[in-house]
Amino acid sequence: MAKAFGFVDYGGAEVQEFLDRPVLAPGPGQLAITVRAAGVNPVDWKIRRGHLGRERELPAVMGQEASGVVQQVGPGVTAFTPGDEVFGLVAAGGFAEQTLLRAELSALKPEAVDFDRAAVIGVSVATADDALRQLALGAGRTLLILGIAGGVGSAVAQLARRQGLNVLGTASDANRPFVESLGATQVRYGDGVAERIAAAAPDGVDAILDLVGGDALRAVAAVRTDRTELVSTADPATAAELGGKPVDRSTTSETLAALAALVAVGDLDPHITGRHPLARAAEAVAAVESGHVRGKVVIEVA
Repeated sequence: MAKAFGFVDYGGAEVQEFLDRPVLAPGPGQLAITVRAAGVNPVDWKIRRGHLGRERELPAVMGQEASGVVQQVGPGVTAFTPGDEVFGLVAAGGFAEQTLLRAELSALKPEAVDFDRAAVIGVSVATADDALRQLALGAGRTLLILGIAGGVGSAVAQLARRQGLNVLGTASDANRPFVESLGATQVRYGDGVAERIAAAAPDGVDAILDLVGGDALRAVAAVRTDRTELVSTADPATAAELGGKPVDRSTTSETLAALAALVAVGDLDPHITGRHPLARAAEAVAAVESGHVRGKVVIEVA
């Protein structure tokens, strides 16, 4: 049996608990790994609360991205072998001592990248890359990021600056030094945010990436009359109502490897600010669910 952390019903933190599940054998296109670290993302608590549907078989293990060491490969997998250090998107929950990765959404971990940083590439960093690919902005254009100080936002800012974009993002005043360290301009969220954005970008913004949703998205939508350059990871429904669209996920093993290479040479920093052992997984989820985490939170398993 392998120790895991998940939920036994849909709801708040009270439905979370530790689980014992059988050691999993990989199916076609899968890798069985010993988990070393797992990234924590807003989607984890949104799934637990039932915001993304209630089709999962319960109890369910939480966690969408992980890193570890390959134990066994499933039928049809030729790019990986037992003993490989890997990272990617999970097929069976990542907050566990052992899990399965999807081979087509996994990559070898560079030696220069530790397991913690590798664990957060599959969702946060790759989502940032997907969003920028979808917007396809040229150098010199201006991108507004709602929620720039989080895991996805900080990754987008770094990748966007590498592409020659001007970046500004909403964040608290406490996060201003962090946002500026990313090469971006901080705009305080809250009442009057649209006016502050206009002052910070007098020539306007060319695109909006929403990582917050709800009223925060509505409050800034007026800065773009053409909403076709509005994409959202946090609230696709509101984005669509305003004329925008969701971020299309287009990640592959190749793009994961390319992003890991940037991390390896120091050109991209996932900014891990919270590390919790598996025994304190509930604290890790609570930190992310609070909505006030700077950078990324990881669960260290081994």
